[in-house]
Amino acid sequence: MSTTARDAGPTDAGLRHGVMSGPELAAQAIANIAPSAVIAFTAAAIYLSAGKATILSFALATVAILAVGYCVVVFARRNASAGSLYTYVSKGLGPFGAYLAGVALLIGCWGIAAGSLGGAVSYMNDFLNLIGIPIEGRGWQIALAIVLGGLATLFTIRGIRLSARVSLVLELISVTIITVLLILALVWAGDAAWDPSQFSLTDVPAQGVATGMVLGILGFVGFSSADALGREARNPYTAIPRAIMWSAVVVGVLYVFAAYTQIALLKEGLADSASPLQDIAVLIGMPSWFTPILTFGVGASFFAVVVAPLNVVGRIVYVMGKEGVVAQKFGRTHEGHLTPHRVLLVAGPSVIACDVIMLAFGVHPMDIVVWVDTYGTYGYMVAYALVAIACVVYTKRESMPNTLVWVAAVIAVGTMAYTFFANVYPVPAFPLNVIPYVFLATVIIALVWYFVLAQRRPEVIARIGKTETDLMEGVG
Repeated sequence: MSTTARDAGPTDAGLRHGVMSGPELAAQAIANIAPSAVIAFTAAAIYLSAGKATILSFALATVAILAVGYCVVVFARRNASAGSLYTYVSKGLGPFGAYLAGVALLIGCWGIAAGSLGGAVSYMNDFLNLIGIPIEGRGWQIALAIVLGGLATLFTIRGIRLSARVSLVLELISVTIITVLLILALVWAGDAAWDPSQFSLTDVPAQGVATGMVLGILGFVGFSSADALGREARNPYTAIPRAIMWSAVVVGVLYVFAAYTQIALLKEGLADSASPLQDIAVLIGMPSWFTPILTFGVGASFFAVVVAPLNVVGRIVYVMGKEGVVAQKFGRTHEGHLTPHRVLLVAGPSVIACDVIMLAFGVHPMDIVVWVDTYGTYGYMVAYALVAIACVVYTKRESMPNTLVWVAAVIAVGTMAYTFFANVYPVPAFPLNVIPYVFLATVIIALVWYFVLAQRRPEVIARIGKTETDLMEGVG
């Protein structure tokens, strides 16, 4: 099989030249981040360690993510493929590095999708109760997981434009609701809304800010997901780099603004708040009908982030199928929609099954978010560190100016390493203490398959990360 995938099959001029605009690419990236869901909880969690320096933690986390983004953009400006970081890392670290990055990214995307499905179930359950549809109990939660997970899978199979637009609309609704609430809160507070102590660098708890950075960085995972849509985008060499960097900047600014407002309004009460946004709504006297809208908005954000990473999973495994790393039937697309439907028909139901099993055992949906998202986040951190290292090697080999690449790579690898360390030491309580070992076990199992391929089919190893798909094709 040629390393350039040009299988026979129906083509479409729009698909061949790319159908996704810059805003739609940014929507994919922002939906994968799920900023509304992060705003709802993360500022309060960071405040426990960083106090009034919470916005500094978010600002530094944004810088770290932009460093990762810059390394990704260096590749995206020259390469457009469905393989995402899997393909990029191969340019610098060869087949083994590419395979490890691909496995790590698949763990990251699948984990974030499965974890976020728990959040969607929790908030949609609350929303239905708030509007007078009383549903309680494990059975209803399982039914919601099946329905919401099934819809997410359907949207991804029906087409990237549909799923990206669904993600965009849901996230815009959610972000708009939250932004309106925060602006109204600042107007309501009047002069008291100005809190200069949050901008002071005196008495800043350095360790607390660093610990807060960990949570801040976790709030960005998935921001580079648009790079998996290289062959479905208009002007990919320009549009994808812009989508990656601007989505990180916009979300970073939103995080800082949201954190500032929550601290200015709730002050020390933020540390004890189970739902800061609802507390602010009550504080400023929002009408009773606003609570269901706010709840729906956060639930919609969680649902959007189930859809977005499934798109990435589908496209990475599609490329792996083209190369023979996995069964070649996964390197085929739907006859009508030209999406990697076979991959999605495995990935989507497996996400649903994960949540259904945990719910059946009595796990709270929001615990699913914390536990499974943590598992997925380890994958993202490994993939981000690998692409930064690969960028240094790649630019040196290609004799490209790389002083800024070095700076970005050092920041990226250093922060990812610290984030990983901070999540395992001090040792967290069960089950978070075993999740790193579950992640490592998954990677080891995947590496066993790599070495089996290396022994039995070395020609497959030679192809890893080298497939540049002109479009999502190969019908079957």
